[in-house]
Amino acid sequence: MEIIRCEQLNKIYASGEARVHAVRDVTIGFKQGEFCAITGSSGSGKSTLLHMFGGLEYPTSGKVVYQEKDLFSYNDNQLSILRRRRFGFVFQAYNLVQELTGSENIRLPILLDKKKPDEEYLKRIIDILGIEDRLDHLPSALSGGQQQRIAIARALANKPAILLADEPTGNLDAKTGREVLSLLKYVGKELGITLILVTHDLHVAEQADRILTLEDGQIVRDTQPTSAGTEVQE
Repeated sequence: MEIIRCEQLNKIYASGEARVHAVRDVTIGFKQGEFCAITGSSGSGKSTLLHMFGGLEYPTSGKVVYQEKDLFSYNDNQLSILRRRRFGFVFQAYNLVQELTGSENIRLPILLDKKKPDEEYLKRIIDILGIEDRLDHLPSALSGGQQQRIAIARALANKPAILLADEPTGNLDAKTGREVLSLLKYVGKELGITLILVTHDLHVAEQADRILTLEDGQIVRDTQPTSAGTEVQE
């Protein structure tokens, strides 16, 4: 069963008379627990598509359906709450609050929701990510890989159903990038989270169960695992 899908999704950016059709008539869905990589050249529309899946950008037309309801039928406040509770976001730039420690950054989404942290769950995430000795540090005292691990823990803190990652290894060296990718994949499987990851790196994309390739805002290739574990092209 699909947990999230989009239908006839379009995004057009306009500046004066110039128009850029970033996403064109995309219809696609993702199952619970699936790990999908979205790849394509720069400007192909992959980040725009991901941001619309997370309700961070509004489409020009079409809809994104999460648990049978269009994300964009919610008002701004309702959508903000839904994103905080059911979606996790990991970005290339980490986006940590520089004045907060690692532990405070991780707990921030929970506190914004005025909820009590599930300390046992958080400890499990922190153990998996190997950051227990970095929780009292400010982001400025952490390496890029450590900051990204903190960002992943923050994205997982509210037990999201879907984790959206936009070039999460883009600012990391090759070794650290592989480690972060392995952790994302492992956490997704362990927790049954749907992981949708944007990357321009084919070596990263090949780690996913499924790869979507975009060109000029359209899906030109979609690989899907068969029951035997091999991939087919649609």
